[in-house]
Amino acid sequence: MWALQEFLSLPDLLEEATNYIKKLQIDLERMGQRKESLTACVNSNSKSSSTGRKERLPLPHIEIHRFDSALEVVLITGLDYQFMFNNIIRILHEEGADIVKVQVIASLVRPPSILYTQRWEASAMSSRYGAAARISEKLKQFVGAAAS
Repeated sequence: MWALQEFLSLPDLLEEATNYIKKLQIDLERMGQRKESLTACVNSNSKSSSTGRKERLPLPHIEIHRFDSALEVVLITGLDYQFMFNNIIRILHEEGADIVKVQVIASLVRPPSILYTQRWEASAMSSRYGAAARISEKLKQFVGAAAS
């Protein structure tokens, strides 16, 4: 790159430097706006917890899909329902399901709300008749009880 700059005229170098500085200014403005939005989220979270009031997050939502003896469990929660992760794993283990895969995705929906999408793939023990249906019912009862 230095070799190419030797052949550029002074006006070309100045124009290149000006464009680079403008790009940096735009990037700096974007980062400043992002910082402001993030600090606003943090401030609103600390205010709501210090006053004892919290915004009501959407109730947890659970979807259970059965494929032969396998289950796919999708749980969508907010920050207030993070405890559900361990409890769902416990329920799956109690019922003899082998957890094949767990995926957790956090996404900022609207400040200060964060949605967690938790996805489990489990294979129910084939020797236990009706294991998938029993697991589905227990998970739905647990999520319903936690939501109320």
